[in-house]
Amino acid sequence: MRAVVYRGVNDLRLETVPVPRIGPHELLVQVAVCGVCPTDIKKIQYGTVPPPRIFGHETAGTIVRAGARARAFKIGDRVALHHHVPCLDCHFCRHHAFAQCETYKRTGITAGFEPAGGGYAQYVRVMPFVLPGVVKIPARNSFAEGALLEPVNTVLKAVRRLNLLPGDQVLVAGQGPVGLMFTRLLQLAGARVIATDLMESRLKLAKKFGARWTMLAQTGPAGGAEMPLRPDARQRVPASIPCPQLSTLNPQPRKGAWPRGAALRGLDAAVIAVPSDAAVQQALQLIRCGGQVLLFAHTKRNAKAEVRSEKSEVQNRSRSHFSLQPSAFSLDLASICLDEKDLLGSYSSDFTLQREVARLVFSRQLDVRGLISHSFPLEQTAAAVQLASRPTEDSLKIIVAAGVSRL
Repeated sequence: MRAVVYRGVNDLRLETVPVPRIGPHELLVQVAVCGVCPTDIKKIQYGTVPPPRIFGHETAGTIVRAGARARAFKIGDRVALHHHVPCLDCHFCRHHAFAQCETYKRTGITAGFEPAGGGYAQYVRVMPFVLPGVVKIPARNSFAEGALLEPVNTVLKAVRRLNLLPGDQVLVAGQGPVGLMFTRLLQLAGARVIATDLMESRLKLAKKFGARWTMLAQTGPAGGAEMPLRPDARQRVPASIPCPQLSTLNPQPRKGAWPRGAALRGLDAAVIAVPSDAAVQQALQLIRCGGQVLLFAHTKRNAKAEVRSEKSEVQNRSRSHFSLQPSAFSLDLASICLDEKDLLGSYSSDFTLQREVARLVFSRQLDVRGLISHSFPLEQTAAAVQLASRPTEDSLKIIVAAGVSRL
């Protein structure tokens, strides 16, 4: 079969590899589509795991072989795969910290070599311990919708970490595919979302996904998405945000748009869906006392925290990624203690949310079809990764089509 093999930093090669063999409790799935995920991009671009690997974990396809004891499935089933499933019994699982579970850190789907998802290939082997995460795709839904169950799961898990009430005001910094998922899921939860991004095109989409207000972010000196925010002059913004750049622009909010007392409250929460330290720092200033800031995109570890040696890369291959430069982030600890502000992190998925995620996506309450902007054939996976790592005005979610599929 054909597969795209990671051979080193930024080195992806289309190769011929054996079709995986399966055991009596396993499945062989013909891949239809696989999403390009930022976590795989970082591994490819920073070389945080040793080659060879076949990446790709947002995968959907058709079962072509089923082991004699994999009785819950049959050949021909259209399925979405879930590469991490926790043990549900260890200390971390009892505390619902599933991503820290040792069983969860094992990857249960492979196309060969060290298991790494395998979706950038024509076939994948699904191991027994992740079978509970396999979801059948309804006839009316596409493979692409099935492939996006996994990233939607990670976002819903993060939303559930926030202590929100209906009507709460939430800032979502970054309106890429993940940020748009946050915007929609928060809106479904009853939050009033303020969406920010560097790109006008994404702000327009944010309105369609449920944002009540949109604002342009400014580009920092390093060229990344940073704060402060710059409001869109064509619309009003909530006067409740305690920030001079915003509150002085529109001192009178639109009549009836905000509950009484909102001007004294500030933001209830902020979701940082871009890896910007400046965004985190300003979000901590913007939220009210008792508010929450949730980090979702800060997945690179500081260079000082990780030794870049072959040994440490192997030992830490299941951990988050380091960055090439130490973070310059500074934190006013009194804002955490005296003002009772929470700084939270959320990483990866929550297996126990699978059914709810499937309901949201397959019912199209969260219509992920509008997130997919580009589809590349398997032989152009390197180009797909490149585009996903450097998004343009017209790019959002990038998928790789490994075979014939209905998109």
